[in-house]
Amino acid sequence: MESLTSRMQAVQSPIIPVVGELIKNSPGTISLGQGVVYYNPPPEAIEFLPKFLAEPANNLYKSVEGIPPLLTALAEKLQAFNGIEINGENCIVVTAGSNMGFMNAILAITNPGDEIILNTPYYFNHEMAIAMAGCRAVLVATDENYQLRPEAIAQAITPKTRAVVTISPNNPTGVVYSKAALHQVNQICGDHGIYHISDEAYEYFTYNGVKHVSPAAFESSSEYTISLFSLSKAYGFASWRIGYMVIPKHLFVAIKKVQDTILICPPVISQYAALGALQAKAEYLKSNIGAIAQVRQVVLDSLKRLQDLCSITPANGAFYFFLKVNTQMDAFELVKRLIQEHQVAVIPGITFGMDDGCYLRIAYGALQKETVKEGIERLVQGLETIVRS
Repeated sequence: MESLTSRMQAVQSPIIPVVGELIKNSPGTISLGQGVVYYNPPPEAIEFLPKFLAEPANNLYKSVEGIPPLLTALAEKLQAFNGIEINGENCIVVTAGSNMGFMNAILAITNPGDEIILNTPYYFNHEMAIAMAGCRAVLVATDENYQLRPEAIAQAITPKTRAVVTISPNNPTGVVYSKAALHQVNQICGDHGIYHISDEAYEYFTYNGVKHVSPAAFESSSEYTISLFSLSKAYGFASWRIGYMVIPKHLFVAIKKVQDTILICPPVISQYAALGALQAKAEYLKSNIGAIAQVRQVVLDSLKRLQDLCSITPANGAFYFFLKVNTQMDAFELVKRLIQEHQVAVIPGITFGMDDGCYLRIAYGALQKETVKEGIERLVQGLETIVRS
């Protein structure tokens, strides 16, 4: 049977499995590719699992939006850390990761042919979700330091625009947007009657005294701000698939329709684990993110050797650096050679919408000091050898 055409042909293939296959074929490769952390969930998460098992009714479907104890715990966290009050104008929906939250949002607020503004470099799964929904991603370039350009965002808005997406701390660049810039974008969205989708999956990962800012905490923004959060990063929860959204109350019915169709309810056992994770002592996050901060410094010190070969933008968040390599070589070809010839993996910038040069994303959250030293050394030597040859 001939293959049928569908909307999925217009959607880019996810890059992580492609790079993963290259790594598998080159044993011993150190991966600076996938955005995960090196550490495990807190013991409190595991300790809550018997509570799930003790109640037979937990094997049945639960509320589409999440179990009540978790919703309560998340409301407390949002108030304490983000300055977001859950009130009559907004609500929380627990999701199977924040990628699902983004898909929920796009399906709830758009019709086919609508436009969503992404800032480049964008997170590839966002662009993919927009294409799957039959909508169009309108790309707005950030400045030379990958910071937002609110005036350019405002100029890109058309009658078909339904939302502007921001990610801070940012994937793939690691930059953190200023409160002033986020406030400006939030106001632009409010003035134009469109949504501000704020992806905050890396909210805890900030360095050098930089503070995370949640746009939904701005005054009078509850009506049009959609906030996305995740336990995958800060709590080592990648495979447990728990994230959550804070949405305007008027979107609740639409979001529930999407989630009930795709998922019915978030995995209840994972929700119990999440409830336990949120009760972890502050030292859990402090010590683990502190260790990543030390790894970050090792990476930064090593990358200084590449200053004549790459542009390295300062980044005070997440666990990424985004390099522009001074070469005419195709980014994916460079990634393949780094894996095959130097046994180190990174992600090509083209998958983040950067096709006007050779860009690489370096992820350092999954590695500890000794491993990252070896990985970065391979990367530096590999780039010096390949680009200078």
